[in-house]
Amino acid sequence: MKAFFEGIQWLFENIFFALHNFLRHLELKHWFGANTINWIFMAICAVAIVYWCLQLKSHQDSGEENQDTTAHSFLK
Repeated sequence: MKAFFEGIQWLFENIFFALHNFLRHLELKHWFGANTINWIFMAICAVAIVYWCLQLKSHQDSGEENQDTTAHSFLK
């Protein structure tokens, strides 16, 4: 039974967390290289938020948005 749990430990430490360990070692040598993925995700989120806000504004300007409180049947 002990070998089973050691096998799970090996799987997580050597396979699933390989990218995390690589980034952890890279951070000691090159901080910007290790945090590039964070900057990419922040840029993607910023673009998505701007797109979402523009879509909300376009729907509101065109009058498609029904803001009446009785628009949903459960609010009657």
